[in-house]
Amino acid sequence: MANERLAVANSIGCGGKKADSPWALVSERFRSTDGFLPSPWEDIFGPLRRGAIDDLVLIAQCGQSIDGRIATPSGHSHYINGEAGLIHLHRLRALVDAVVIGVGTALTDDPQLTVRRVTGPNPARVVIDPQGRLPPTARVLAADGIRRIVITTAGITTALPNKVEVVPLIAENGGIAPIAIARALAARGFRRILVEGGADTVSRFLAAGCLDRLHVLIAPIILGSGRPSLTLPTIERIDQAMRTSVRAHILDTDVLLDCDLSAQRVPIGLANRSV
Repeated sequence: MANERLAVANSIGCGGKKADSPWALVSERFRSTDGFLPSPWEDIFGPLRRGAIDDLVLIAQCGQSIDGRIATPSGHSHYINGEAGLIHLHRLRALVDAVVIGVGTALTDDPQLTVRRVTGPNPARVVIDPQGRLPPTARVLAADGIRRIVITTAGITTALPNKVEVVPLIAENGGIAPIAIARALAARGFRRILVEGGADTVSRFLAAGCLDRLHVLIAPIILGSGRPSLTLPTIERIDQAMRTSVRAHILDTDVLLDCDLSAQRVPIGLANRSV
């Protein structure tokens, strides 16, 4: 079965780069327009190679408990998902052009947003910081040769390290619209974009119809309370719910739900005319 093959492949990859030689072929071939990815990777990463709506592919990822929590009430979240789930996140980073987080995640977790567990190039690092709260010492701003971009509100003064690209955008209702962020990144040459977190940022992109795929990694734990993975506008009826086709994959102890959101994705980039 496909899920069994994927589980085996991921369990082999749990050791990191030393056990990652099959993945190296995927990383090399992914950006090619010809041929399928090596099995079983085509099923899960093939849809990220090309957009169905336009020339962009926007994917979000969230790791959660069975009951949909990403952290305890105190905010503790490291690590909800197992090693295979973390490797999957690093694989996503290796395949995209840019990875996006909100400033809250940058302040709370101080992530590096690099590819460390797998083979592949590091993506550009993007922080959405409407009020200019990101400190210049944040690890996401480390000068390591990778592009670093801070998206902020027009008129906000920032004190950031040299060569950090600052993108001022117009704020609406206290925040910057996801579609404006996506268009600004597309204008700077990014075609595959990973929205990694936090929950508010992923929720905003989802609610705005700015995602092609959503990868939900479910860990075999129940927290019972804490921060929900997604928060969307309130609906009154079940038939108003956002519906998506889903494919499930086993990643060692985690379950990956690959949600196809292309049916509700709004146009952002250049239209994809070759169907």
